[in-house]
This record gives sequence, C-alpha cells and structure tokens, in this order.
Amino acid sequence: MDYNQLSFQLAAVTRHAGQFIRQEAATFNRSHIEMKGVHDLVSYVDKETEKLLVAGLREVLPEAGFITEEGTEGADRAEEFNWIIDPLDGTTNFVHGLPVYCVSVGLVRGQELVAGVVYEVVRDECFRAAKGAGAFCNEVPIHVSDVPDLNSSLIATGFPYTDFGLMDDYLQVLGSFMRRSHGVRRVGSAAADLAYVAAGRFEGFFEFNLNSYDVAAGILLVREAGGRVTEFLQDGDPLFGREVVASNGLVHQEMQDTIREVWK
Repeated sequence: MDYNQLSFQLAAVTRHAGQFIRQEAATFNRSHIEMKGVHDLVSYVDKETEKLLVAGLREVLPEAGFITEEGTEGADRAEEFNWIIDPLDGTTNFVHGLPVYCVSVGLVRGQELVAGVVYEVVRDECFRAAKGAGAFCNEVPIHVSDVPDLNSSLIATGFPYTDFGLMDDYLQVLGSFMRRSHGVRRVGSAAADLAYVAAGRFEGFFEFNLNSYDVAAGILLVREAGGRVTEFLQDGDPLFGREVVASNGLVHQEMQDTIREVWK
C-alpha cells in the first residue's frame, strides 16, 4: 500500500471536515455544548465533524476501522487498519472563541502509525505525514529544530481535564521547565503542539493523561520530521499510553531527566 498517496487522500478529507468547523464557528453559541465534566466539553460540532470524517475515510480505505473520541455509531475497530480520530482537538478553545483547534486523524496498521494529518482550522495549515515519506505543512517539507539544549528551547505542555491526583508533581515539573528553558507555552491542543514540534516552532512537548486520538497524527509528524517521541521515563511507544514526551531529539534526554527528578 502506498501510504504517501493515501495521506494525500486523508488530507483532503480532513480539510473538508475543517471547512465545516470553520463555517460553524461563525454562528456557534455556547448553549450548544454538553458537559462531560467541568473541564471536558463536547459540542454538536465535534459530533458532526466526526461523522463527516468517518464517512469520508470509509471511501479512502473501506476495510479500515475506527478509534474515535465521540463514538460515532457504526464506527467500530477492525483487525488490521484503524483510523484514530479526534474531530476537534481543542474543543474548549473553540467554545470560547480562542482560534487554536485542529482536526487530527492518524492511521495505524496494527500498532504502527503509517499516515497522519493535523489540520489547524483557523490558520488553514495542513500538516501531513506518511511512514518513510517525511512531514509537510501545506506541502512544504518541515523538520524539527536544531536547537541543541533545553536552555535555548521553547517548550509546550498541556493540563489534564480529568484525574488531577498528579497535579502537584506536574506543577513541579512545569516549574523546572520554566526555569530551564526560554519559556513554556500552553496552546490547548496536543495535536497542534506536536505539529509545532515537527515544524520546529517548539523544541519539545510533554503532557500526561492523554488518549491515542489526541496524539496519533502528531506522533507520526514529529518522527517523520526527524524528532523523537517517547513516554515520560521510558523509551516505549506512547501511542496507546497516557503520557508523551516529544522533541527535536537533541533536547530529549534533558527533558526526560527534568521530568525524572519529580515523576516516579
């Protein structure tokens, strides 16, 4: 299978879904949201976008199944290929009119990522990657930065919206990064954070309590752009875990060491 060609088709489907989000943003009312929890919002835009993606991706690869955030009816997993979908990563940003939110779709064959797209809706930036074919933003090749140390780095992070039991430790880690880097940014979309690492805008990103649909496409983008992605303390694949460290590779050990000082 030509994963690079498939990623072009994925990009077209993802852009189409992004156009729907852009149209709905113009008239969106906060009364249209549902509360999964005080920090966990969902809107009809999330649900309808996911339906659009499922329908479009079925045409691209009919035998593939789905791992989705919103649980679209009939979007079940398959044995070999599965699309991993976050229809609107950054829902809270969207609801509040903060213009950073993405459509994120990755494709796995078994446990291996083979294609991924992150489409940043407001900026109209389409980040695309395929296994062995590199990473692109609006079809311009991208690469992680060449910043060699944490002291010269800009780092991104995010905060959990459930399970706050580890927040004290996390805030200690955050403080260490703030003291040792040029700064820490909290964009509000893990997909955007990872795409920005791939594009060299951030040197690194770390976050815990994530799901596969938050990070699938972004992990592949970083790796295909020359970067590194692992768990917090180990070098395992974080795709189906709960924590992610992504970097340009050069500052990765420093990032893990900084986390390791607190995280057990």
